[in-house]
Amino acid sequence: MKKRFFIKTITIFCCLSIFLFCGEDNKKDKELLKQANESIGVLPDKMPGAENDTAKKIELGKKLYFENRLSINDSQSCASCHKIDEKLGGVDNLQFSPGAKGSLGGRNSPTVLNAGFHMAQFWDGRAKDLKEQAKGPILNPVEMAMPNEKAVIDKISAIAQYQALFKEAFPDSKNPITYDNLAEAIAAFERTLITKDRFDDFQKGDLKALNTDEFEGLNLFMNEFDCTQCHDGPLLGGNGYEKMGVEKAYKNQKDKGRFDVTKDKDDMFVFKVASLRNIALTRPYFHDGSTIRLEDAVNTMADIQLGITLSKEQTDKIVKFLKTLTDKDRL
Repeated sequence: MKKRFFIKTITIFCCLSIFLFCGEDNKKDKELLKQANESIGVLPDKMPGAENDTAKKIELGKKLYFENRLSINDSQSCASCHKIDEKLGGVDNLQFSPGAKGSLGGRNSPTVLNAGFHMAQFWDGRAKDLKEQAKGPILNPVEMAMPNEKAVIDKISAIAQYQALFKEAFPDSKNPITYDNLAEAIAAFERTLITKDRFDDFQKGDLKALNTDEFEGLNLFMNEFDCTQCHDGPLLGGNGYEKMGVEKAYKNQKDKGRFDVTKDKDDMFVFKVASLRNIALTRPYFHDGSTIRLEDAVNTMADIQLGITLSKEQTDKIVKFLKTLTDKDRL
């Protein structure tokens, strides 16, 4: 009798301990979920400006996005540097992208995925939105190298298919094939490039969306090292500018960043904070594409921005968390 009572007591104690332990873990999970929602939040279902987009405008924009004839020698399209097919992350995974004439650009091509949520476009923020951004590379002598807007429109106007597509996309325009409308159509298509990932599933309440290491990586990212002081908001970045090298100078001192746009000395080595959404797909990293491994990029940021050295275990867990930001359709 005493033996049975003892076994029963032990069983009850073990079950109660497991219940209390799991309850404590669940409490921590919910607390971190609350913190994530407050400082980060899920990606919206639509980008700013999408309310004015039509199916025809998006269709035209998609065709233009993949159109090589927008370049001087019919060799280059938007998709050449910002690859979105074959589950790619909106980049070409090169340090610097070659243009239509073979010359290399001076900065790493940023991803087009979720780009319409950014506060501005390009690493230095020189374009205010997707439409303004779309106009730049086509006329850039290093990129698509078309000589001027008229040359672009003359070339596109001579293609019968585009005559029909522009008319359908801009039915109220007397002369629908304009450079402004061309950029607007490309922007409309790019506004559809919104990704969905496991981290958003977690933020929406699915506590099982992250495993233990990923959960601990998120905790390190948010609480231990306060990475959200820069990488905050739904993009985990993309909504502010920061100096590259707060605690220690970054190794590349040639690129002056936003200073080239503003000529303000306070903007020396300042760049738009990179979004961490889909970061595992967008190597190489930083504005100069100098770092191939995500682990090395994390360690560099910890070193030059925070002045700390991460352990291998801390780095690995943060990287595991960052991989939960990958679009589920691109896995």
